[in-house]
Amino acid sequence: MGQPEITVLYFAAASTATGLTEQSVTLPASQYPLSSLSGFLVSLHPDTGLDKILQSSQWSVNAEMVDNVEEVTLKGGEEVAVICPVSGG
Repeated sequence: MGQPEITVLYFAAASTATGLTEQSVTLPASQYPLSSLSGFLVSLHPDTGLDKILQSSQWSVNAEMVDNVEEVTLKGGEEVAVICPVSGG
C-alpha cells in the first residue's frame, strides 16, 4: 500500500491563493498530525500568500469543525477543509 492520501478543500481566500477548490494530497507519513498540515500545504504552494491565510483559518475534517488541531491525526482518506474567516456586516 502506498502513502496515505487526503482530499483538501479550499474555500474563499485559500482557493484564490492556490487556484484550486480541491486537491488530492499524499501525506508524508501514515500518521500525520493536522497541526503540521499548514506547513506542508504551504510547501506545495510557495509564494502564494497561503501561509498568512492559514494562520487565521480553521479546519474541518470529514465535515466536523476541529477545535484543537493538536488532537487530530490524519491517517488517509479524510476530507480536510480550510475554512477562512468570513467578514460581513
